[in-house]
Amino acid sequence: MSTVSDYFGSQVFDDRVMRANLSADVYASLRKTIDEGKELDIGVANAVAEAMKNWAVSKGATHFTHWFQPLTGITAEKHDSFISPAPDGSVIMEFNGKELIKGEPDASSFPSGGLRATFEARGYTAWDPTSYAFIKGKTLCIPTAFCSYGGHALDKKTPLLRSMEALSREALRILRLFGNDKAKRVVSSVGPEQEYFLITKEMYDQRPDLRFTGRTLFGAKPPKGQELDDHYFGVIKPGVAAFMEDLNDELWKLGILAKTEHNEVAPAQHELAPIYSTTNVATDHNQLMMEIMQKVAAKHGLVCLLHEKPFAGVNGSGKHNNWSIATDNGQNLLSPGDTPYENAQFLLFLCAVIKAVDDYQDLLRISVATAGNDHRLGANEAPPAVISIFLGDELNAVLHAIETDTPYNGTEKMQMRLGADVLPKFNRDTTDRNRTSPFAFTGNKFEFRMLGSSNSIACANIMLNSAVAESLRIYADRLENADDFETALHEMIKKTIKDHKRIIFNGNGYDDAWIKEATEKRGLLNYRTTADCMPHLLDEKNVKMLTSLGVFTEDELKSRRDIMLENYCKTVLIEANTMINMVHKRIAPAITRFTSDLSEEAYSKKKMFPELECCYETELVKKLSELTDSITHKTDELEKAVCDLKDAGDIIEESELIRDTVLPKMSELRIPCDRAELLTAKSYWPFPTYGDILFSVK
Repeated sequence: MSTVSDYFGSQVFDDRVMRANLSADVYASLRKTIDEGKELDIGVANAVAEAMKNWAVSKGATHFTHWFQPLTGITAEKHDSFISPAPDGSVIMEFNGKELIKGEPDASSFPSGGLRATFEARGYTAWDPTSYAFIKGKTLCIPTAFCSYGGHALDKKTPLLRSMEALSREALRILRLFGNDKAKRVVSSVGPEQEYFLITKEMYDQRPDLRFTGRTLFGAKPPKGQELDDHYFGVIKPGVAAFMEDLNDELWKLGILAKTEHNEVAPAQHELAPIYSTTNVATDHNQLMMEIMQKVAAKHGLVCLLHEKPFAGVNGSGKHNNWSIATDNGQNLLSPGDTPYENAQFLLFLCAVIKAVDDYQDLLRISVATAGNDHRLGANEAPPAVISIFLGDELNAVLHAIETDTPYNGTEKMQMRLGADVLPKFNRDTTDRNRTSPFAFTGNKFEFRMLGSSNSIACANIMLNSAVAESLRIYADRLENADDFETALHEMIKKTIKDHKRIIFNGNGYDDAWIKEATEKRGLLNYRTTADCMPHLLDEKNVKMLTSLGVFTEDELKSRRDIMLENYCKTVLIEANTMINMVHKRIAPAITRFTSDLSEEAYSKKKMFPELECCYETELVKKLSELTDSITHKTDELEKAVCDLKDAGDIIEESELIRDTVLPKMSELRIPCDRAELLTAKSYWPFPTYGDILFSVK
């Protein structure tokens, strides 16, 4: 029987495979490209392509594809076979360095945000050698970046790689000031925790809203939801366990470090967390993870829902982005060590993050903004839309001592005593964890908790890497020209704490009093929706920072603002039209049939037994008739709001109309429909209820 170590990474052209299949010179040259960013020689590319093809064919592959991440939010691929004709009428399997390095998909049908005209079709994909190629089915998938004919980034990977380079460049300047001449790169690493729902395919197929939008647009609260907290970390059901087992196998074959799995808070909700990887690799792996989750679920007669809020009234799904930075020789720059007060290098990098988050709150909020995530942020399973940093007691005390020039006495380690001698004794952590904080320090990393479950993690990490790089650039510019490094360093740390302490909050992020304090007293931003925050992508300070670091061009930023707002508008419009369709074709007729049958039953009983009042039937008919009138009225109002969108002057005005008119009308229509569901006999109601769906997997 094979073990995980026998087949882990078996479908990946990783370092083990390269070392075994490439000559020493070719391998060494490729490693320099991967590790140091050296330009790739075409001769090396040809040798790598030949070895990659031979390995893939030996695994049963017949095609190759440049696998990329356009601005659709999902991955894309165009398959080409390895075959080439031979003179004798047979075929040979070929693949060369040119095909490895560059591809040419049609760029006209991908979102470009006006960077090019529709008829200008040419685009390019470029191999990312830092992310290993892998086999999916019978296709060799080569991770790539995607750009237009004019060189503009049309994907999420290119800006991510640029942000990683900017962070490395500025962090190395700081490390040199501390005497570190050995580090060649500084790398950001991420471990994204992925939440998701599992429901049966049978239930999914009966819900048009789930099929068209990924979330339920109607649904009354079931008698039992998550009130008892009995699902969280509970025993995993056999059907779910079988899915998880197959999922792990598929992920491990692709070298994805799937580590932790458990039930989440809501019924039918679960989580999978991997071990940390370099940010661009973690991004690739997370995209693959979401795709494979859905494929494996289908094999088990299930559907994996990745929408941020598939069910009202129960927790939605997020994606916790655990972010850290380290040197290429393994030094974690966010590790405080045993004496953080004396660790000046750590304190400077910590301050760089604090400054970055405060200066660029808007960019971090923008990086997680989608129509789906707007439903989740601020609810009791997700942080509020106001961004703050949780540092914990120990670091808070350290920063307070520095700011006030008072002695720091340290935080005493407290031993946990659990009251039974048989149980082990261990030291309690010097700080608790804060699950309500959008951006929490958790020992040697920061956990950015605002991402939605369907988000690409590229967006958040682009902004996070860039903002921290900007802080480090400012620090390096000042410290490199300082007459006295030690004095300048101390003053800079102290100044950062004073200037940016408003962003630090260690309390309950769900408390209404905090939101009031954050916005009214501290001046923090509170962008509740995508329509609120997305236009600020083009604020002068944001454009200046992102363009000066070389992460985006101004044209690329303009295109992304428009693309994200268009996606927001189209998503909500699809939902609104789905609601209208469901009401007209299914919900209103079902209520009408039940009301009619109820009226006939009351009439028959009255005719047969004149002395009967038939109060139950009469009152129910009255209530349902009133609800039917309300549903008709609310549907008409929603249809008008949708129709009025055509008068919008531009995408910003349309997004504001969506926010201010369409979404409120959708909420208003849902109320009488959900009330009618509770009053209508189950045999008449056209869709599975929340209770049916959430407890369908055995």
